[in-house]
Amino acid sequence: MPKHETPLLDQLESGAWPSFVADLKRQAGSRQQKQNEIEFQIPVDVVDDLLGLLELSYVEKEVHWKHGGIVGVFGYGGGVIGRYCDQPEKFPGVAHFHTMRVNQPAGKYYKTDYLRQLCDLWDFRGSGLTNMHGSTGDIVLLGTTTPQLEEIFYELTHKMDQDLGGSGSNLRTPAACLGESRCEWACYDTQELCYQMTMEYQDELHRPAFPYKFKFKFDGCPNGCVASIARADMSFIGTWRDDIRIDQEAVAAYVGGEIKPNGGAHAGKDWGPFDIQKEVIDLCPTKCMWMEGGKLNINDRECTRCMHCINVMPRALRIGNDRGLSILCGAKAPILDGAQLGSLLVPFMKVDESYDGVKEVIENIWDWWMEEGKNRERLGETMKRQGFQKLLEVTGIDPDPRHVSEPRHNPYIFWKEEEVPGGFERDINDYRSRHPK
Repeated sequence: MPKHETPLLDQLESGAWPSFVADLKRQAGSRQQKQNEIEFQIPVDVVDDLLGLLELSYVEKEVHWKHGGIVGVFGYGGGVIGRYCDQPEKFPGVAHFHTMRVNQPAGKYYKTDYLRQLCDLWDFRGSGLTNMHGSTGDIVLLGTTTPQLEEIFYELTHKMDQDLGGSGSNLRTPAACLGESRCEWACYDTQELCYQMTMEYQDELHRPAFPYKFKFKFDGCPNGCVASIARADMSFIGTWRDDIRIDQEAVAAYVGGEIKPNGGAHAGKDWGPFDIQKEVIDLCPTKCMWMEGGKLNINDRECTRCMHCINVMPRALRIGNDRGLSILCGAKAPILDGAQLGSLLVPFMKVDESYDGVKEVIENIWDWWMEEGKNRERLGETMKRQGFQKLLEVTGIDPDPRHVSEPRHNPYIFWKEEEVPGGFERDINDYRSRHPK
């Protein structure tokens, strides 16, 4: 039987979509049934009290969680998000309800034995509620008490060879797409780069010292399956710098209807005959494609690697062979300022096994941002405040036309007096001689 009446929450079960309320009730009932089998290390009615507290928040239109100070595991400043209820007498099961972030494997590949072990641990020492995965990518374990934190940490690290993720003003858990392990369009090994950066920057991941959070995300190609361009302070997006490879016979097969477009993804619906002009050429953002003599032509100098044509005709078009990555900086959701997409910093970089070039860019940015960034200011906000030119200076990257997002858009690149032979005085005198009035 439910411990608390929840008429407002019950309404959230009435729609056609899956309901988190139904999941919570199922978990609450499961804990009641298992209490004779498992010696739970936190109150058995933790999920029941969570439902009751949430109902109270709906009734009073007030959040009843408070932050009671820093809580965590020894030696780490991140990985645990402290949560305390401000109604502990009424809802003792959630007097403590800490969240733990666990570092997900690159590409989110799991063995079933690992998942069973993780769920058994969290049933025993936590609420059993998980989030697979958080927006950063972590495995999120929702709800445990302060005495259990070290116990859980010990089991994760010593028995499961698993580390906590990032939280607070530090490097958040790096996240990557499947990359070369599954995707034919991956331009570099996203999983390997994600792993190497995770191992290289352990101190920045576990001991907060930044002005605010900092995220790495690794997309293997411009399709952006982890949406790094919208969510990461530093985005690593796979690209190529030679020509798109064209199989003209396959192009003809698409045009003739012998091969279904979009990898056959819409086979269940009849969209009519494929029209390459309407569905590919006219949708090219830079209009760099055309048909001539029954063959597809691409002006690769104008191609922006949007991937649309490759997605529609994957058997006819392939990414180039000279592959690497681009680095973008400054993406974030609204915090101090509005939402921002990443700005291109490194147009192209080959990825070698040392990753020295990647590390140099990262560390130059960190040195500047840690010195100049304000409290709770993301990298993108520091860039906006001090200008893109400053970012180029601190990273030692030369200005490039590709740093300009569109014609006549201010690229934040200016000449300094010492960089102009003769200085500004010569330019002013020249201007006055041509405009005497």
